[in-house]
Amino acid sequence: MPVQNGLPVLGAALTAKTIPLHRNWLFDSNRDLELQDFHDAHVLNGDWRAHADHIKHLLNGYGGRVGIHGPFWGFTIDSQDPDVRALVTNRLLQGLSVCEHIGGTHMVVHSPYTTWDYNNFDDNPKSRGALIDRVHETMRPAVERAEEIGVTLVIENIEDIDPHSRVELAQSFDSESVRVSIDTGHAHYAHGTNGAPPVDYYVEAAGDMLAHMHIQDADGYADRHWLPGEGTVNWRAVFRAMSRYSSDPRLIIEVKDQVNLMRGVEHLVALGIAI
Repeated sequence: MPVQNGLPVLGAALTAKTIPLHRNWLFDSNRDLELQDFHDAHVLNGDWRAHADHIKHLLNGYGGRVGIHGPFWGFTIDSQDPDVRALVTNRLLQGLSVCEHIGGTHMVVHSPYTTWDYNNFDDNPKSRGALIDRVHETMRPAVERAEEIGVTLVIENIEDIDPHSRVELAQSFDSESVRVSIDTGHAHYAHGTNGAPPVDYYVEAAGDMLAHMHIQDADGYADRHWLPGEGTVNWRAVFRAMSRYSSDPRLIIEVKDQVNLMRGVEHLVALGIAI
């Protein structure tokens, strides 16, 4: 989390199409960047290197931290089926190949925890450990590869109601290459719809395991990916909680309306909590 004038510096999730729209803003402070071009299986199974080379050309002269949103469509990292786990491992390794090619240093992985899990873990006492074991079976080769190439795998909350479970999962790898991501809109949805704690509690639960944040606004009902200021996330509470730790997370504004990204940036800047 780069800091200027005592305030965290915002970054963004962009694509090859939207990087040129925000190039000056991105380059002026070497803001953290997440590429959202490489999470689709069709891309990973195709000529992704040509697309990656195009993005590298767009980023010529850029000196900030860059990573990708890893693959996630159509699977979970805790599948009961060993054949599916093998497929998922391959997808994660494909994503890491992209990271290596572009010089990326983070990859987002989706949490396996569901709302069903939250209500049923304690009815099945061994199920928490069994889930962690399955995730290890799936991710172990990816973690080893990430360690080799200097990439941090950040596990992002999706349906997570208990903000501590994902942290415990990340810690179970005992690896510098596995850390925690928080998606503010996902947490706000879980809070508003499923009775989870508020977003700043997710930050407190992560503590110094927090390496990455998807910043998006929402209404507590759905996964909106609105610009900051369009929803009801308590941004001051979120950034206040984050200021208590020193884990240097990447602050990635991840919204549907990438064209008007600066409106969300300006909202957080006006609050006096970021640059």
